[in-house]
Amino acid sequence: MKENALDVYGLTKRYPNFLLNEVSFSVPRGTIVGLIGENGAGKSTTINAILNLIKKDAGQIEILGEKEQEIDFDTRNRIGIVFDKHNFPASMSPNNLGRLLETVYPLWDRNRYWELLKKLSLPTDRKIKKLSKGMKMKLAIAVALSHHSEILILDEATSGLDPIVRDDILDILLEFVQEENHSVLVSSHITTDLEKIADYIVFLHEGKVIFSKTKDELRYFYGIMKCSAAQFKKMDRADIVAYRKQDYEWQILVSNRNEAQRKYPNSIIDPATLDDIMLLFIKGESK
Repeated sequence: MKENALDVYGLTKRYPNFLLNEVSFSVPRGTIVGLIGENGAGKSTTINAILNLIKKDAGQIEILGEKEQEIDFDTRNRIGIVFDKHNFPASMSPNNLGRLLETVYPLWDRNRYWELLKKLSLPTDRKIKKLSKGMKMKLAIAVALSHHSEILILDEATSGLDPIVRDDILDILLEFVQEENHSVLVSSHITTDLEKIADYIVFLHEGKVIFSKTKDELRYFYGIMKCSAAQFKKMDRADIVAYRKQDYEWQILVSNRNEAQRKYPNSIIDPATLDDIMLLFIKGESK
């Protein structure tokens, strides 16, 4: 079995006003990879290209050990897909939807589907159009998990949901990857969600991968250093990842806050959140 569930090499897609520029990253089996970036950074374009919903201009995609041009029907059935909007028939109930999908997916697991409906407290006989947004999202995830998916691909699946529903969904994703051959790629602008569950973070900005790192490296090593202009001028530029001038201080992103604290003992250095890191890269300047 291949070590990675998904490999993306040099993915490129050109639009008149946007370029997805040689995006490369991997999703190892048994892990959750979070795709972050501002609106318009290229997250949805990347996912649509991976799923062959749009035609890429260059690059190679390999999913579940198959190159995209070789992906057969059986392999596609092992991919669970959840978008922020679903296309289920609005007049159907979850009960009727399950019966329909049983004829669509060869590996449909009726018992698993009903277990998930119960676990997620979803009404089985209420029409889908009368379900709340959170319930519809839970239903989409129940469907994605009921045809023996090995990789889940979610695009802004928790957007607009209340914290309780989001937490339920995060628990489901964590439970899913307890099986070592299961993996998740999830794009989200809610970085606090990814801080809870992701093993790796891929940061896209203006169509390019800024970094692909483990969450633990970002959490335990990166920091935000605050200092005066005079202190900033004396800093070794090799210690600066990105920086931003505020009204009364400089904010500097450092990749090793303990080492930076040792070198600059008079400066304040706080742990960096994913939001902090994104803001420094997007609104600040690189060294």
